Amino acid sequence: MTADATSLDRFECGICWQVYDPAEGDPVWQIPPGVAFEDLPEEWCCPNCDAPRTKFMRLGDGR
Repeated sequence: MTADATSLDRFECGICWQVYDPAEGDPVWQIPPGVAFEDLPEEWCCPNCDAPRTKFMRLGDGR
């Protein structure tokens, strides 16, 4: 993750294009809305394809 990432940034899986949006959280992993990508548990992986966090790319639209 880049140093200028913000807690509002969305991240997209480079394998299946699943988007992690902190405004929505992740119901599969029971992550509530408002949790930034950098604050996800270390063991968190893509809820769609199980790719590791390292495969996610910042979209950076900072809504």
